[in-house]
Amino acid sequence: MVKFKLNLNPELMKNTYKQPFKIILGLAILFLQLNLMAMEGETVEGRWDITVDKGDKKVPSWLEINHSGLKTFTGFFVGEGGSARPISKVHIEGNTISFSIPPQWENTEMDLVLMGTFENGKLSGTIRTPKGEKFNWVGVRAPKLWREKEAVWGKPMNLFNGKDFSGWQALGNNQWIVEQGVLKSPKSGANIRTQQTFTDFKLHIEFRYPAGSNSGVYLRGRYEVQVSDSKGMEPSKDQLGALYGFIKPLEMVAKAPGEWQSYDITLVGRLVTVEANGKKIIHLQEIPGITGGALDSHEGESGPIMIQGDHGPVEYRNIVIRPAL
Repeated sequence: MVKFKLNLNPELMKNTYKQPFKIILGLAILFLQLNLMAMEGETVEGRWDITVDKGDKKVPSWLEINHSGLKTFTGFFVGEGGSARPISKVHIEGNTISFSIPPQWENTEMDLVLMGTFENGKLSGTIRTPKGEKFNWVGVRAPKLWREKEAVWGKPMNLFNGKDFSGWQALGNNQWIVEQGVLKSPKSGANIRTQQTFTDFKLHIEFRYPAGSNSGVYLRGRYEVQVSDSKGMEPSKDQLGALYGFIKPLEMVAKAPGEWQSYDITLVGRLVTVEANGKKIIHLQEIPGITGGALDSHEGESGPIMIQGDHGPVEYRNIVIRPAL
């Protein structure tokens, strides 16, 4: 990290303008330091795609670090499951970082603690879960995914033929069935994904759930558009139509349980537009990073359409994608 040593005139610091001068000078130094670090590729600020090594599996996570004022750093963290969590303070000393956040779903008083080292443009370190488990992790800077040209759309493709599981695979013990042209998960179990992967696309998908159930449609296998029993609720980041944990819909348009509903979703780079039941509820919003339950954190790669089947009964039909050429 770039360091500065500043020698100030003692007489200057004694005058009545000492405090405003120090504040302005401090801001100027911070601005200069951050810009020099950015030019040299040395800043830890920004978004990071993280992979946690759990031995038998690699678990995706995501981290964002931002400066707030002169010396404070804050951020957001997404773990293996759950939503994006705010970090009130990221401790940065030299080339090391650390922070802790309280448990989200675990029944424990133990915080999640992450520690890392920033070297050669990469992050690596250890994470202690609220269960007391300790794992190693590595992080790479998240890609911008900015598209220089307008998308050109190809022909629509049916992802589900209404007859069998052709083109799909369950991620675990398969509880999914095909019945009367509908892809059904009658109980909580495995998620299911397309074998084919996609980059930018327009997706039409229809769904139905019983009272109290919950599911989700993962774009590129990484960004969940929430499917949940939300009729009559206020729009929020964890209810129907939301990019889970990141973007809440403009309005709640959920129908009653047992009714068929629809999404029309356009994803180009990080920009997403969502129409639910014929109403535009998210328009060209940036998805900051992966959501909990993602397949991986390799945001620069294409990915499948994945449907969540581990949160309750749900049904899907008429799944049509139009990939960008």
